Amino acid sequence: MTAGESHGVRWGTATDRGSRRETNEDSHLAQYPVFAVADGMGGHAAGEVASACAVDALRALVGPDTVTPDDVRAALADAQSRIRQIPVETGAPPGTTFSGVVVVDSARGRTWLVVNLGDSRTYRWADGALERVSVDHSEVEELVARGIITPEDARTHPRRHVVTRVLGGGREDAPDPDFFALPLAAGDEVVVCTDGLTDEVPDARIAEILRHATGPQDAADRLLAAALVAGGHDNITVLVVEALPD
Repeated sequence: MTAGESHGVRWGTATDRGSRRETNEDSHLAQYPVFAVADGMGGHAAGEVASACAVDALRALVGPDTVTPDDVRAALADAQSRIRQIPVETGAPPGTTFSGVVVVDSARGRTWLVVNLGDSRTYRWADGALERVSVDHSEVEELVARGIITPEDARTHPRRHVVTRVLGGGREDAPDPDFFALPLAAGDEVVVCTDGLTDEVPDARIAEILRHATGPQDAADRLLAAALVAGGHDNITVLVVEALPD
């Protein structure tokens, strides 16, 4: 559980292995300008290593005066290369989801660049409303988009954990991530989380917690606690990042 403030943003983080898992295969990075989570998968601790590879590759974006979308793509390609080098004895090839925001400089000024692969999520909290920005790369999300099942059905569907796009996963090249550009408005918050939160806590409850939180760290702590109370069936990682007034 760590909090920080830099370059006009402040943030809070919280992570836990949950109530059912022996290890925490989530990794995260909260260092300006990168705020991201990775949810690893694969047997024999390979998931833990894969998520750490993704986060370590993104550390290259911490420090330079400016970061561009091309820099983000290069870091993800590096992550893909690192994950492919993980030794695998048995089981599925290692892989990891990835979701988060990178504060980039553009012609329009500072912008939240949302990056997503898999079913970890990035939300925006603005003007008292919660908006899911990222789109899950999963079988159930595709079924929802086609009108075959409802979002409520997706929460309990037997294929809800089958992801369709990840770093690693036996692929040679990195898959194309989704990019979404958001303006950086004072008072707005971004919530980045693994599915250990969203599988347990519905969006309406996330919004309620954000509405009553006293700051990013308090929000992250409350969201983690809500996921644990709801069962904590998976690893849980939450980052909450707030844009401060100039």
